[in-house]
This record gives sequence, C-alpha cells and structure tokens, in this order.
Amino acid sequence: MQMQEVDLAIIGAGPAGMAAAISAWESGMEDIMLLERAEYPGGLLHQCIHNGFGLHYFEEDLTGPEYAERFIDRLASSNIKLCLNTMVTNFHPDRSMIAINPQWGEFKVVPKSVVLAMGCREKTRFAIGIPGSRPAGIFTAGLAQKLVNVDGYMPGKEIVVLGSGDIGMIMARRLTLEGAEVKAVVEIMPRVGGLIRNEVQCLHDFDIPLLLQHTITEIYGDYRVEGVKIVQVDGQGNPVRETERRIDCDCLLLSVGLIPENELSLEAGIELDENIGGPVVDEFLQTSLDGVFAAGNVVQVWDLVDNVTLDGEKTGRNAARYVGGELKREPKEIEVIPGDNIATVTPHKIVGTESAELALRVRETIERAEVRVGDFRKKFRVVSPTEVIKIMLEPEYLNLFRKKGEIKVSCCQRGKEDKEEGHD
Repeated sequence: MQMQEVDLAIIGAGPAGMAAAISAWESGMEDIMLLERAEYPGGLLHQCIHNGFGLHYFEEDLTGPEYAERFIDRLASSNIKLCLNTMVTNFHPDRSMIAINPQWGEFKVVPKSVVLAMGCREKTRFAIGIPGSRPAGIFTAGLAQKLVNVDGYMPGKEIVVLGSGDIGMIMARRLTLEGAEVKAVVEIMPRVGGLIRNEVQCLHDFDIPLLLQHTITEIYGDYRVEGVKIVQVDGQGNPVRETERRIDCDCLLLSVGLIPENELSLEAGIELDENIGGPVVDEFLQTSLDGVFAAGNVVQVWDLVDNVTLDGEKTGRNAARYVGGELKREPKEIEVIPGDNIATVTPHKIVGTESAELALRVRETIERAEVRVGDFRKKFRVVSPTEVIKIMLEPEYLNLFRKKGEIKVSCCQRGKEDKEEGHD
C-alpha cells in the first residue's frame, strides 16, 4: 500500500476545507494534502446558484459558484495537493488514515496534523418518522436543488415543502420560478427555521403559503406521491386532530434539519457534543484528539458560508502553529457552559492564553436582548435562533475565570431603561 507523509491532511474540500488549506499554506506550511470525495472542490456551492454569498467575507453579493471559484483559483495558485475522487474510509487515533481513489487505489496518509471539514448532511424522512407508504417523489431539499440546478430535472409539478430551513425556502422559490406550484411550506415551529431574509425574499415575495405550527402526519400514494395529510400542532408540538386536512401534490421536499458528518470522528474516538452532533473543541478548534482540528459545519451547522470560511481559516492557521509547536495551553481549562436561552455554544472549553471567540445560538427570539458571559454584557436589538451570535473575550477577562474553571453563557431581555443598541 502506498503511503503519503504530509504536514497537514484536510478531509473535505468544501468552503471550510479550502479555506483551511489556503490559510495553512499562507502560514508557511508546504506539504498539505486536501482530500475530496467529489469530482470537484467547493462542496455544495456549485449547486447554490442563488445569490447572497460573500456579503461579509468579500463585501460582495455572489452566487455559490462565484464564491467557490475565488477559493478554487487560490488553490490552483498554490502547491497544495488536491486529491479529488478520493474517499477517506478509515481514520485512526494516531491521526493516520486510509483513503482510496482511482489514481492510487487504496493508500495510507500519515499527517502531522489533520483538519476535519466533512460538512453536514440532510435529515431524511426516516429521521422524523412520517407514517404512510413509500412512493416516489420524496426528496430532501438539497437533492432537489441538485436535480434542478445541476442536472436539469424537475422533481414534480405540485410541491409541498416540509420544514423551513434555508434550502427548503430557497427551493420553494426556485421551483416556483421553474413553473411548479408550491402549495405550502409546512413548519412545526412558530417561526421559520432559516434566515428571515429568505422567509421574506423566497416565500412572502412569491406569495408561497407558509403554515407555521403545522406538520405532516401521513403521506398518500402507492407508486407516486398523491398527497399529504397536514395538521396543526399545539404549543407542545402535539397534533390537533380536528385540524387535519389533505393537500394533493406529486412531490414532497424535506427541509427538516442538518446533521454534522462525523462518522470518521467517531471511528478515531473523538469526543462529540451530543446536543450539536459535532466534536468537542477548544478555542483553537482542536478536538479531543491531539493535533486534529475541526472546521465549519462538521462542528456545528452555521448560518452563513462566510462564517464557515472564517472557521476554516482559523483551523488552518492553528494547524500550522501546532506543527510548529506554537500553540500554548494553560494547565487549567475553562469550561464554557450554556445557560438560560442558549441552545448551543462553541468552543466547549478555553485552554489557551489568547483571546477566544464564542459562537452561540439562542433558543427563543428575544427583542432588546442581552448576552451575558460571566460578568461580560453585550446588547442586541433582537436575537434569533436562526442566526449565530459571536462574542470575543479578551485574555485579561478570561484570566478572571481561570481559577474557577468555568464560565456561563446566557441570554435574557434587558430592562426598558436600557438604551437601544444595534445588532452586530
């Protein structure tokens, strides 16, 4: 079996993986291998032909392919070894991995450091347990996006979308523009699951019905989807039977959430956060396995690709520092604890002597909000579960909590006497 010894191996060439490779290269690393199972880099950006990418990172409004092209061009101008059509099949606790591709067959990679950038995958019908038959015409929203935007196929003519994630709402608009009738976007929560801008631009602007606090309880059809049964839910998410009704359709799209892709992480024995599904990381984005870093949606599902890119750049720099022996750790860690109205927060612990950036999501929408990190306060006009909030903590502040060994993050509503401040 052929063996490749490298300074850095990156699994996944989506926006996080490409950014990590370029960042490590610019930090002085020379022997970098970027492994991608698809036939082209960029992850799913190639099928996201809508705009809205790069508003923060490039301060430009780009489509997905345009955003990806900028990083692909930077990869091409470096000596980063890009291995396409390459599947990593095994990942071991000693950081070595087994991969396979048409060029070398099965081969072994022995890196000094690793960045995990495998991204995330969509939940399917079976993850949410919808009863009924198993006819043709049921797709995840991401698969439907590929069928329409890449392959040129329409998944159906009369569409119902279950879930209001960003891709679900974007595909409701896309299919409407292609001539299909989107009969409803059905969401079990009292609010949409994606960005507010997508709710406005994709649903409201195209008069697509949005049914909040509703869900689908049955799928009709033997060979092809013929309809779905929808029902209103109460405050606890339980169906209200007297509100049941049928909507006829020939296609059901599912936009019911994303799961970080961590089978390789599990095989290597990396500790995972059961709530988020991604690895437990410190502020350097280093996992519980020494020298293994994680970036982007493999850690937590981000709201914007710009944030995924920044995550990737951070891991690339830190992987280079790790190989160079420059990452400094304190003997005592600070555990980051999610408190009131905090659904998720990363990093899970702070181990170094530098500033640390927290990324968190709230459970409920709050106006006139205040995020509290220990005694630190930051005010917002409004916070929403659909948007990631970033908080930067400076070293001198963190040192106050080093002895205690923990710091609690919470979010609450401010008093009326407080002045309004902008949303960062």
